[in-house]
Amino acid sequence: MKYVLLVFTLLISVSANSAIPGMKGVQHFGFTVPNMQEAVDFFVDVMGCESYFSIGPFGPFNDNWMVDNLNVNKKAVIKVAHMVRCQNGTNFEIFEYTSPDQNKKYVKNSDFGGNHIAFYVTDMNDAVAYLKEKDIKILGEPHTFTDTGMEGLTWVYFMAPWGQQLELVSYPDGQGYEKATNRRLWDPRD
Repeated sequence: MKYVLLVFTLLISVSANSAIPGMKGVQHFGFTVPNMQEAVDFFVDVMGCESYFSIGPFGPFNDNWMVDNLNVNKKAVIKVAHMVRCQNGTNFEIFEYTSPDQNKKYVKNSDFGGNHIAFYVTDMNDAVAYLKEKDIKILGEPHTFTDTGMEGLTWVYFMAPWGQQLELVSYPDGQGYEKATNRRLWDPRD
């Protein structure tokens, strides 16, 4: 029995430390929007991101290229894809697709595939006031965690003009989990 437990412990240890060879981190997040120009304008003019370049269109193809490579409808077309970077963070690859089976409604966070993008800000009150001046819909008021690993983190959700859920976060004095370990999550403040 001790041998089985030792092997099981070693397997857990090995798999907990395994990774894709050479993986360095997240290079981009990709997401689809209904109107590319509206999205790029929002990320550049409101959020302060930097626009880089566009590629496309891709498709339609006469074979199963879109199915085999992107797991989308055979007749789907990527009208355009555009890259932006937001300050000290990862890149966004923004897509504008057409497809005969396209779901044109954003899913909620509670749905499978639900998601949001969080932006770190140094002053939550200034950031919220700025978004309100730009007529951006804020969901509720900022909330601050008072316990758990997120103790000290203040957050509030807001909506992109096309319906994508976004978030502001701020933790100028760090987060609670930092008291219990020397390990650190990636931090845009660095």
